[in-house]
Amino acid sequence: MTILGQPQKTGRLAIIAGGGMLPHHVADAARLHGEDPYIIALSNEADQDWTGFDHCSLGIGNFRDITATFRAQGIDRVVLSGGVRRRPEWRDLKPTFKTLAKVPSVLSTLLSGGDDAVLKMAIELIEASGARVIGVQEIVPELLADIGPLGSLTPNSEDRRDIEIAVEAAVALGRLDVGQGAVAVGGRVVALEGPEGTDAMLRRVGQLRADGRISSRRKGVLVKLCKPQQDQRADLPSVGPSTVLGAYEAGLAGVAVEAGRALVLERDALLSAAKAHGIFVTGIDRTHPGEP
Repeated sequence: MTILGQPQKTGRLAIIAGGGMLPHHVADAARLHGEDPYIIALSNEADQDWTGFDHCSLGIGNFRDITATFRAQGIDRVVLSGGVRRRPEWRDLKPTFKTLAKVPSVLSTLLSGGDDAVLKMAIELIEASGARVIGVQEIVPELLADIGPLGSLTPNSEDRRDIEIAVEAAVALGRLDVGQGAVAVGGRVVALEGPEGTDAMLRRVGQLRADGRISSRRKGVLVKLCKPQQDQRADLPSVGPSTVLGAYEAGLAGVAVEAGRALVLERDALLSAAKAHGIFVTGIDRTHPGEP
């Protein structure tokens, strides 16, 4: 609908922020795109200073107050960003009348569903609260990884073989709704990402190498992919300077992420760290992962 030839003005963007730096990167980038994001920092999860942004802190299952905040702030779009370490317990749930009928299925999903199932449930509940959930890439598309090397360093033939092996493992892992990352060294999978996250997995790889369980003569590669069934409005895989440092400390040659479906954070700092540590970072097509 238009009024006197002018486009209808959209409402405000909200960022529901979990842990880590990603929500702040998204908020800063959204501002550069002319947005005035309102931050809903998840209590016991969000760990950044939100001074300078309009914000509040709410529990992850408090849909009653989340809905009231949407109305008070004129919010019509929501981005989910950042990590969530724990699932809400039944006592944390504060439904609205619209979401009350969904409580039994919510409890069942929290008890037995994987992370992807929980995220899909959260999106459904948020949209029942009156706002549309959108992907980070719709607000800040420049954060998405491109196809090919991000810097001057490129994978060699052995690295590309490890990328192919790790992609197969990451796809299988994703189908089980467990994690998004895998590490292959010398043509074999040596680590799969679990609930502990990428950084902890890389520390585990480093310890395995220190213990002699992984050859010191072979480097290896970290691969991060979207899960095959993943709703791309939430939890896209991401890499940043800490990923590069973790790969270096684990003795890896580089990092490969899915082009168009993974986020590159602090790109300049990431490229500087990659160059300093001799680590390649590249965007790949999962259907042809070993292509140079």
